[in-house]
Amino acid sequence: MKFLQEAFDPSIANEFGTGFWDSPMFGSSDDGSLLFADSLLLFLVKFGIHLLFCFSIVHFFYYRKSRRGDYYFTFMLFGVITFLLLFLLQDSKMEAAVAIGLFAIFGMIRYRTESIAIRDMTYLFEVIGLSVINGFSKTVTYGDFAMLVLFNVLILAVNLILESAATLHRKSTKIILYEKIELIKPQNYDKLIEDLKERTGLEITKAEVGHINFLKDTAYIKITYLNNGKSINDIDHMTKYKDYKNI
Repeated sequence: MKFLQEAFDPSIANEFGTGFWDSPMFGSSDDGSLLFADSLLLFLVKFGIHLLFCFSIVHFFYYRKSRRGDYYFTFMLFGVITFLLLFLLQDSKMEAAVAIGLFAIFGMIRYRTESIAIRDMTYLFEVIGLSVINGFSKTVTYGDFAMLVLFNVLILAVNLILESAATLHRKSTKIILYEKIELIKPQNYDKLIEDLKERTGLEITKAEVGHINFLKDTAYIKITYLNNGKSINDIDHMTKYKDYKNI
């Protein structure tokens, strides 16, 4: 480190216009001496805070109900990479609004390989948003660090409140291929509900008739039922074999 400080010539860096040594990873003082140790410590503290809260959201809120290990990996990697990119770009000439817009658009698109559920997309966008907040935050004083931690705690608290409230009387939906074609008539709605309750054992609150095949006397019915469990069933809306390959 001492060798680097002695060998570094700020006039040469200014001549070639390199802003690399002025990045938040390295930093520089007025006399041109490197502050690598201080800047590295700043980076490690911010990265540790971000990783802690990002892990808390993905592990304790998302994964606890979905049990999707592939999305667990994806969300964590999104959070880490986005944070690192924004941390390095915060002092560059790229406008912050452009960077945020790029990541927001990238976070809202759907993967081409499969459709992503609303809940999965919401958590993906939340992880990217958290990375933007932590990556672009200016942390110079202890008050800045306290404000950064407060923002992360607030996001975590909102997650806790919403997930707890949604679990109390959470309703789920399921698609059923139904063969008693006579019961799909509007006048037989009550009989349809009773038959579905008896055969599924679920507390069904609503039934909607979809596609009807009179050649086979079958119909697709979407039922809404009370789900008192703590997990989310990704299989509920799947009716074709090809849909099962991604779960």
